[in-house]
Amino acid sequence: MEATYDTRILDDRAAWGAVLSMALCVSVLIASEFMPVSLLTPIAVDLGTTEGRTGQAISISGAFAVLTSLFVAGLTRRIDRKLVLTGFTVLLIVSGLAVTFAPNFALLMVGRALLGVAIGGFWSMSTSIVMRLVSEDRVPKGLAMLNAGNAIAATIAAPLGS
Repeated sequence: MEATYDTRILDDRAAWGAVLSMALCVSVLIASEFMPVSLLTPIAVDLGTTEGRTGQAISISGAFAVLTSLFVAGLTRRIDRKLVLTGFTVLLIVSGLAVTFAPNFALLMVGRALLGVAIGGFWSMSTSIVMRLVSEDRVPKGLAMLNAGNAIAATIAAPLGS
């Protein structure tokens, strides 16, 4: 007797694993974006600057996210999306390390700008990738999972920072 395998099930599991990992990455991206809001005073004290100036670190990530989202699709259209998302995830890690160990305001701003690039790139591609990963009838569930990562992170990021 010859064994047969249903590859659709394996592919389906892999696709949902990818969607889940994207949702977790979105959670980290959003938490990284919002958590410093509740930490502006301690960050300002540590870097010897004002709270207002330190608040610009929040704005710079948003500005870079917008700029990146406008151009990333055209710049990466010939590159495997898996590699592009992996690159944005690595950029998220580098950004987190730069911000965590920033000895001065300039490095904090560079780290936050890198975070903005990761956010803009990841978000601008995530919906289309989820739509390609799962079957058409499961797209709403896939997008709900992706956006659940956003909602959870937005809810807990600021309180975690305080």
